[in-house]
Amino acid sequence: MKKLTLTIASMAVSMVALTGVASAKEFRLGMITPPPHVWTKAATAFGEELKATSDGKHSVAVFPSRQLGNEAQMIQMLQTGTLDMAFLTIAEVSNRVPDFGAFYAPYLVKDINGAAKVLRSDTAKSLLKVLPKKAGVVGIGFGMGGLRQVVSRDDVNSASDLKGKKLRITPFEPIKDFYSDLGAAPTPMPLPAVYDALANGQVDAIDMDVELIIKLKYYEHAKTVVLSNHMMFPMVGLVSAKVWKTLSKEERAQISKTMSKHLDSVIDTYVKLEGPWLEKAKSLDVKVITPGQDFFSAAQAQWEKKWSKKAPILAKLRKEAM
Repeated sequence: MKKLTLTIASMAVSMVALTGVASAKEFRLGMITPPPHVWTKAATAFGEELKATSDGKHSVAVFPSRQLGNEAQMIQMLQTGTLDMAFLTIAEVSNRVPDFGAFYAPYLVKDINGAAKVLRSDTAKSLLKVLPKKAGVVGIGFGMGGLRQVVSRDDVNSASDLKGKKLRITPFEPIKDFYSDLGAAPTPMPLPAVYDALANGQVDAIDMDVELIIKLKYYEHAKTVVLSNHMMFPMVGLVSAKVWKTLSKEERAQISKTMSKHLDSVIDTYVKLEGPWLEKAKSLDVKVITPGQDFFSAAQAQWEKKWSKKAPILAKLRKEAM
C-alpha cells in the first residue's frame, strides 16, 4: 500500500510537471520593420521582459522584415491562430475596420506630440474593443512611427509637381485615396523593395517617415525631400484572438501589461527623436522644402469628404487632437 501511494504521488508530480511544460509557450511575433527599427527593438524588449516576469515560462521569438509574410498575410495568420502576436501598421486593420482609417486623416495632428496625444486618448482606445469581433484579433495598444513625408527623384515646389508620378505607398485605402485625390499614381510596395525602386526609377517618389529617410538613405536617390508632416502613422500591438482564448486571466494580464508598456515606449521614443531627425533631414545634401498645411489642401478636402462618411469616428479624433 505504501509503495502504491508513493507511485500515485510520483505520477501526480509528473502530471503537474507535464502540465507546466505544456502551458509554457514561445510566442511568435511578426512585423515588417527591419531589426534596427524602433518597433523591432520594442518587440524584442517586450519578449525579454515577458520571459523575465514569467520566470521563463513564456518567451517571444521576433520575426522582423516580413519573414512571416506581408501584413495582410500576418493578419490572416493571427485570425487562424498560426501566428501568436504582431506589431503592425494599422493599414490592414483599417482595410477590415474602416474607422481605423480616420487615424490617417491629413493634418489630423500638427506634430508628433499631437500624434501621441491622439493615440493615448480614450477615443483611440475604444477602437481596440471592436477588433476581436470584426478582425479576429485582440488589440493591446498603439505605438506609432513618425509623421509622413515625401521623397522625390524630381524637383518639387508644389503638390502639382507630384501629379502623374508613381508614388510608393503602404498598401491601404486611406493613403491610396489621398494620393489619388492629389493626382499622383499611388503604387503599393513593401518596405524592403523601396530603396532599389527609387534608385532605378521604378517609382518617382515615396511616402515615408523621416526616421527611415535618414537611416535607409532614401535621400541618396532624390532631388527633393518634402518635410510636410501631412499624416500620422500609427502601429498596433495585436494578439491572435484564438491564442488569447487559451490563456489564463493572469497570463492575459501579464501580456497586456508588458506589451502595453513597450508599445507606449515606442510613442515616447518618437516624441523624443522626431524633432532631431527632422532637423537632421533639413541639412541633407538635397533640396528640402517645409511647406505648410495648404500644400495638400485640394487632396485634403476630397479625402475628408469621403472618409468622414466611411470612418465616422474621425470627428471624435479631431476633438482629441485639439
